[in-house]
Amino acid sequence: MLYPFKFHPILKPTIWGGERLRAKSEQTAGDIAGSAPIGESWEISAVEEHVSVVSNGPLAGNDLQELVEIYMGDLVGDAVYERFGIEFPLLIKYIDARDDLSIQVHPDDETARRRHNANGKTEMWFLVDADPEASLVLGFDRPTDKAEFLREVDAGRLMNLLHVEPARAGGCFFIPAGLVHAIRSGCFIAEIQQTSDITYRVYDYDRKDAAGHERELHVDLAADVIDYRYSPRRAVNYAPRVNQSTRLVSCPYFTTSLLEIDREIARDYISIDSFVIYMCLEGRFTIVAGGCDPVTVSRGETVLVPAVLKNLTLYPDEVSRLLEIFIE
Repeated sequence: MLYPFKFHPILKPTIWGGERLRAKSEQTAGDIAGSAPIGESWEISAVEEHVSVVSNGPLAGNDLQELVEIYMGDLVGDAVYERFGIEFPLLIKYIDARDDLSIQVHPDDETARRRHNANGKTEMWFLVDADPEASLVLGFDRPTDKAEFLREVDAGRLMNLLHVEPARAGGCFFIPAGLVHAIRSGCFIAEIQQTSDITYRVYDYDRKDAAGHERELHVDLAADVIDYRYSPRRAVNYAPRVNQSTRLVSCPYFTTSLLEIDREIARDYISIDSFVIYMCLEGRFTIVAGGCDPVTVSRGETVLVPAVLKNLTLYPDEVSRLLEIFIE
């Protein structure tokens, strides 16, 4: 019988990472060497060579790829399985930026498949926490074009073209493929994205790694996929309602809502043909679904509810805030 799955986080040391995710090292199936800063925790991943492994229940030790291959529509939903096959379609992360991430862009599906035989990358960010002066790079600050973009990159003046948006805890941003963007220092983010690890770095502040090497840039590849229109992204406007689902982002790749709960609530997913993912941002709650053993999810943890489980009850131990993610 399928049940809500938790997974070992996959931790990613990065040049720009911090220490907030280090506590997750006790939950991982492997070790993080030394004191390297940790930039990302891949909570649920089907990226090749980085596939999540179940950490709870009778199927502990099985990986996500195996689950999809065996349980197919019962796990992901018949409609999702028909669309994506055996590839789990989402990559779920936490990101801890103690330094600025590179200025970057992601290709759309058509370009990614033609160039890399991979998916494109559309994503969204939810700011779990942010330092007072934290900010994000989101699109251009004025109309531009490919020629001007390349000139400014060559002259080291790219930042003059870009829109910088304040980052505040609770802020939510949609990042479609083609949008130039960057997470900057002081941001702790929950990220939902297509299953893809394709990133074109445009500018990396001339940083060097521990070996003294600068990271590779992909300016020419990026220049062909960037959306040059003046369309700076602002935070999604939403008004949370206690014990109700508040829609944040809906796109062809994922739908994400915010749930803030302080009492038992029932969730009915009979109208969707998809798995459901919960990311627990604050608090602690327990999922009860049919004849399954209860599964408790604490702050910083993520759980995958199989599509076959249509009726759930969530019991918070305290006021809890979670992201609810599925595919419509």
